[in-house]
Amino acid sequence: MSDLLIMRHGKTLALPGVPDREQPLHDRGKRAAQRLGIWLWQQDLRPDLIVTSPVESAHVSAEKCCKAMDLSPARIRMDERLVGSDVHAMLDVLHERAEEAGRLMLVGHKPGCDALLRHLCVPDRKLPASGKLLRRGALAHVQTESALSRVDLQSCVLRQIVNGRKLPKKFPYPAPHGTEGRARPAYYYTQSGVIPYRVRRNRFEVLVVRSSKRNHWVVPKGVSGPGQTLQESAAEEALEEAGVRGEVQDVQLGDYSIEKWGATCRVVMFALQVTEVLRDEEWEEQHRGREWLAVEAAAERVAQPELKDMILMLPRQLGC
Repeated sequence: MSDLLIMRHGKTLALPGVPDREQPLHDRGKRAAQRLGIWLWQQDLRPDLIVTSPVESAHVSAEKCCKAMDLSPARIRMDERLVGSDVHAMLDVLHERAEEAGRLMLVGHKPGCDALLRHLCVPDRKLPASGKLLRRGALAHVQTESALSRVDLQSCVLRQIVNGRKLPKKFPYPAPHGTEGRARPAYYYTQSGVIPYRVRRNRFEVLVVRSSKRNHWVVPKGVSGPGQTLQESAAEEALEEAGVRGEVQDVQLGDYSIEKWGATCRVVMFALQVTEVLRDEEWEEQHRGREWLAVEAAAERVAQPELKDMILMLPRQLGC
């Protein structure tokens, strides 16, 4: 038997003046996608490949679901043909991509997902004759005895439709079968960050940035996603939050704990020797603001005691 997973993207924010293709995913849409990811992992239904519409709501839904399954987003491919409702175009995507995957997942929109499901499964008695099949943030699991590369009209059987919003609100920790329930998927609770530094005119400087709400000073850090090393994740955070690139040192500077999302997160820190500073107009989060400071001044800016100590010790650890 071959498995096919068809998912409709989660709820969007519907911001005025923002084109439909760029509407961001609502937090409820993110959580629904993540709950579906946990469910798929628990059911041993993790896909080998995920193909998504490039529309923001679909792509982010695919990414959130993928990470919750402890899979790298490198498994995701985007295909413009999943934007519309042309069943034959969607079948073309299915047939082409099935050559790359034993189990395939498609992430799309209304009415395309419903149309594809009816095409593949009618006259399956589990399908209502009319009305919605997949609500936002829901997923259909269908099976076929033939290879996915050859499926066509009425060749699949619907096993079930799962609505992510109706799955347990808490995420198992540790994933996927842990007994503790947490507010976010398990991988959120391991984070990594960097202390960006440079030596300029014989002066050792550390870069600090404002928090997303601009109410205090921080250094770049964030959730370490599946499929990444702690250093790779930290380098991404440095680029997004501080607009800098460079070389992340292999040796950890240390770690500390913060309380977030109803539990304790462990944050592992590294040094980043900055080799490139993006111009403000190139920096994704330039609204934050950033500042290069001497070591003592940078340590004074940040609130975390352990982080203060790491900054003060940094020049000596690096032999500067």
